[in-house]
Amino acid sequence: MDDLTGSVLHKLKGLTREQCDEIAPRGAILVGYRGSVAHGTYTPTYGKSEHDDKDIMGVFLGPLEHYLGLTQVKTREKMIRGKDGVVWDSVFYELRKFVSLLLKSNPNVMSLLWLPEHLYIHVSPIGQKLIDNRDIFASKQAYHSYVGYAYGQLKRMTHVNSSDLGAKRKELVARFGFDTKNAGHLIRLLREGIEFLTDGEVHVVREDASELKEIKNGEWKLEAVVTEATRLFDLAQKAYINSPLPSKPDFHKAEGLLAGILAEHILLETS
Repeated sequence: MDDLTGSVLHKLKGLTREQCDEIAPRGAILVGYRGSVAHGTYTPTYGKSEHDDKDIMGVFLGPLEHYLGLTQVKTREKMIRGKDGVVWDSVFYELRKFVSLLLKSNPNVMSLLWLPEHLYIHVSPIGQKLIDNRDIFASKQAYHSYVGYAYGQLKRMTHVNSSDLGAKRKELVARFGFDTKNAGHLIRLLREGIEFLTDGEVHVVREDASELKEIKNGEWKLEAVVTEATRLFDLAQKAYINSPLPSKPDFHKAEGLLAGILAEHILLETS
């Protein structure tokens, strides 16, 4: 069985070996960057005290009890501040949970299977098998997920819960009248969704990263963001209508892939 420990994650700059061990669950099979680091929109610092988080996502195989007993662990989330002040925000999904999210075309989860090589932290043979079979999960259903997430960002952009924000981000909201970080997510999600519906690929590393950073840093007025979002919502609907992708993910192939991996895992654990 694949096993990921700090011996792999200790490469993460700014974290101690103990912190790396705390982040990574036993049995991790795939780990990569997500969020601003992956998109190319990472802002190292906002002033003296606040930083963009460094986000990572992973997939793990649970212990034998998870599959044959009463104990189940579906998700493991950790936020750890490194010695340089940067917060590492990690989420790891147990394999069955991960596949169920892929079958729902969850945009955040889908991105893990379309990273360029340099953004993967760990890829085991089983993790590579997931990447090799990613087309199983490519479908027009992504329209509803990407657009749904985009509408969520649109709402949060102007209906800000200031209790969830750090001091610098509150300052940005007060200055510009809307949450510029949510605005950047809104535009990125819509563009990613249109691209995916067109060619079946998640373009995680953004060619428009400089423009997205402009939005994030408040260089676009709210009216400009709303105008661009309106245009993109319309393009997304057209991309959905014209998409060459199947209407739904291939559930039977996904189930076969999952069953094969779990059968091998259980066999190894009981041998």
